[in-house]
Amino acid sequence: MNRFDNKVAVVTGGSGGIGSAICRRLSSEGAHVVICDLNESASQALAKDIGNASVETVDISKSEDARNMIERVVEQQGQLDVLCNNAGINRRGALMELSEDDWDATFAINITSMFHLCQAAIPHMISAGGGAIVNTASQWGLHPAPAHIAYNTSKAAVAAFTQNLARDYAPDKIRVNAVCPGEVRTDMLAAGLKRTGRTFEDLDKLIPYGRIGKPEEIAALVAFLASDEAAFMCGSLVEITGAQPVA
Repeated sequence: MNRFDNKVAVVTGGSGGIGSAICRRLSSEGAHVVICDLNESASQALAKDIGNASVETVDISKSEDARNMIERVVEQQGQLDVLCNNAGINRRGALMELSEDDWDATFAINITSMFHLCQAAIPHMISAGGGAIVNTASQWGLHPAPAHIAYNTSKAAVAAFTQNLARDYAPDKIRVNAVCPGEVRTDMLAAGLKRTGRTFEDLDKLIPYGRIGKPEEIAALVAFLASDEAAFMCGSLVEITGAQPVA
């Protein structure tokens, strides 16, 4: 399939587990992918590997940097068709176990960055006659897991932000949707498991489908939502969990 021929897509957190899979998938379908991530070396390696890509080393928690990045992309590429707000962090802990910095950093990256990026991107999409925004929320934003209050609350905000944005800009033919993954085999999850002594195999046993998700599976859903095949999907929060319960 070449659903993204002649299209430009920005992916934040683009060199991470899910982010790199999204970049690979969109590029494989014809998009010029802008890999936005603080990890420049990983981003450059990914760009070299997939070919049709460029790199933006940006701290999206800083509003001016996030907005300037969008303007650079439009100036250099001439357009912006898809924005994947995928970057996120997970500061684990119940309320009394978190610092103010944990809370502020979580919201700055997981949701406030979306405010700045979307404010910068939407005028360009309106001028172009439309566009697609796909946000990475979480199953835990809809069904909170214990001892992750900052992450859960920020992802619940992503879900609400997605639906509000969709309602406001659907008349401009800008489709906004979110993916809500359960457990996915990434380095972020591996770091959390290391703290608890559990393994990926332990998590596999908890999933009715028999295993946790793969980054490529999340990327396939993101690509569908960003494509014209999902032309009537706007404001959707799509869970992709293997029927995983939250406990």
